[in-house]
Amino acid sequence: METESEPYVRLTTLRSLHRIVADLNAARSLAGTLQAVVEGAVSGLGYEAAVVNLVRPDGDLVVAAVWEIGASGGSDDAIGSMLGQVGSRESWDRLLNVGECWGSLVFVPHERAWASSVDLPSWGGRGADELPPDEIDQWAAAEDWHPDAWHSDDCLFAPMYSLGGELLGVLSVDRPRNGRRPGAWGREALAMFSQQAGIAIGNARLRAEMQRALVRFEREQQTLRASEESFRQAFEYAPSGMAITELHGVSSGKLTRVNDALCRLLGRPRASLQRHSFADLVHPEDESRLRRVSAENGRAEVRLARRDGGYLWVYLRNSVVADTTEGTRFLLTHVEDIEDRKRHELQLAHRASHDALTGLPNAAELRTRLRLRLCDCPPGADGADAPHAPGDPRGYGLTSYESPYGGSFDTGGYEHVHAVLPDETAPPDLEGRGGRGLAVVFCDLDGFKSINDRFGHSAGDAVLIEVARRLQHVVREGDTVARLGGDEFVVLADGVGRDEARDLAGRLRNAITPPMRVDSRAVRVGVSLGIGWAGCGMSIDEVLHTADERMYLEKRSRSGGNGNGPAGGRSHRRAG
Repeated sequence: METESEPYVRLTTLRSLHRIVADLNAARSLAGTLQAVVEGAVSGLGYEAAVVNLVRPDGDLVVAAVWEIGASGGSDDAIGSMLGQVGSRESWDRLLNVGECWGSLVFVPHERAWASSVDLPSWGGRGADELPPDEIDQWAAAEDWHPDAWHSDDCLFAPMYSLGGELLGVLSVDRPRNGRRPGAWGREALAMFSQQAGIAIGNARLRAEMQRALVRFEREQQTLRASEESFRQAFEYAPSGMAITELHGVSSGKLTRVNDALCRLLGRPRASLQRHSFADLVHPEDESRLRRVSAENGRAEVRLARRDGGYLWVYLRNSVVADTTEGTRFLLTHVEDIEDRKRHELQLAHRASHDALTGLPNAAELRTRLRLRLCDCPPGADGADAPHAPGDPRGYGLTSYESPYGGSFDTGGYEHVHAVLPDETAPPDLEGRGGRGLAVVFCDLDGFKSINDRFGHSAGDAVLIEVARRLQHVVREGDTVARLGGDEFVVLADGVGRDEARDLAGRLRNAITPPMRVDSRAVRVGVSLGIGWAGCGMSIDEVLHTADERMYLEKRSRSGGNGNGPAGGRSHRRAG
C-alpha cells in the first residue's frame, strides 16, 4: 500500500477504514464486536494476523478474539489455541514500556523481544519458521535489503480506550502483507481504527450490561409482583382483621386499607372504615393504651366501636413497615377478636373479687379498695394536709383503678386526698374537710342463724341475696357494699359527716328489717350496725376492727349486756 502514490494511499485507507468501522458499529454483541475488530484489522488494514487482548475485571488481559490469514487466504484453525490465554497486567506494562511510541501505538522491535514474558500469549498461527521456503527467502531478502522490513519477532500494539480514558484492551497486529513496517498513513489508520474499536467495545459492554440489568430488573419486578400478590392475598383473605395506616402526608393516621375480616369484625363497610383511624374507633378508656403502641412495633388489648354502638375487645399487633430510602412508610396492624377470651377473663376476675352468692365485692376486694383510699402518712405529718400529686408514693392520682382480680372501681374522679377522722368537736353543719371522712359501716344480721337452722341453707342464701339487694338500693353511686362472709356486710361511704353516716345507718336498718318472702313464707332479720371511720395512717385491720367493735357495742346494748340475747348471737358461718 505504501508503494502507491500518496493520494491513492490516503483514499484507499479512508475507504477501508470507513468500511471496517461500519462493520464495528453493526455488531450486536460484545463477542461480535471483538470479532469485527480483528477481522477489520486483517481485511481492511493490510495485516495477516490480529489479536484482541481484553482487560479482565482483575486487570489481567485475556485473548478474546483472533484472526489470521493462511497461505491459501482462508482462516487457520490453529488460531483457536490462542483464545483464552491470559497475560498478567504487569507483563503487559513491561512490554509496552520498552516499545517505541508511534503516537498512540506502541512498536516493539525484534531487538527488544527480550521484554516479552513467558506468560504473554504467543501466536498459534504460522511463525516465520513455519513459512514455506520460498516465503522465507522473500522475508529474508526483504529484511536484508530494506531498512523498514518487518521482522518475524516485531510486535505492533494499539491500546484501546473508552471515552472515559479507561484501558479496555490491546489490539495486536502482525505480518503486514507488504512485508514492511507501516508508514505514516498506515499508522494513522491503525490508530484511528483502534480508537473507534475502543468506543465500539465500550458501547458493546454498555449494551451487554444494560441487557443484564434489564434481565435482573425484570426478574426483580417479577419477584416484586409475586411478593405483592402474596401479600395482597395474605392481607385480603386473612381470617383475622388486617389494616394499613399511613404515617405521613395528608392521610397520616387514617386507615388506607382494610380487609374483609376487619369489616365483618366491626360491622362496618370498607368505605366507612377507610375514613376513620383507630383513634376514632377506640374506647375512650383505652386511648392512652393505643397511643403507646400506635407509632412503633407494639401490642395492646383495646376496645373498638362497632357500627351497632357496642364495643368489641380486640388484640392489636402493630408492625412498622420501612425501607432504606424512605424510612417508615406505614403501620401494618393485625386485629384479633378476643371478645370471648376477655369475657372469660373478666368472669374469672369477677369470681375472684366478688362473692359468688350475692355478687357483692368480697373481703379481698374490700381490702383492696380501702388500700387504694388510704395511704401510710398519718394526719398531722408533714405534707399531710395537701393533696398528693400524681407520682407521689403517698398518693395515687387516679380517677379509677383496676382490681388485681379484674374489673374496675371508680375513685370519684379526683386525685388522692388524705382521709382523716371527722373532728368530734366540729359543728354538725361543717362542710370542711375536718367534718367529713370515710365512713365504714359494719352490718351484722340478727336472727339469721335461726332462719338457717329452721328452714335450711337455701332459705338462708335467699335471705342473704335479698339483703344484698336492699343494701345496694340504699347507698349512693360510688359507695361500696361488700360481704365479708357469713351474715356480715360492710358499707364504705366516702365524704360524709357524722350525721350523714348515722342517717345512712338508719336507712340501711330500715331497708333490712322489713319482712321478706322466702319459699312462700315471710321471714325477718334484724341488723346490728357499727359506724367506724378510716383515716390515712391506719391499717386496714384497725379500720375494720374499730367498726366491728362499735357494732358489738350496739348488739350488746340491745341484747341486755351480752352478745347472745333474743336477737340472736353473732354468726360468722356462711350460708350455703
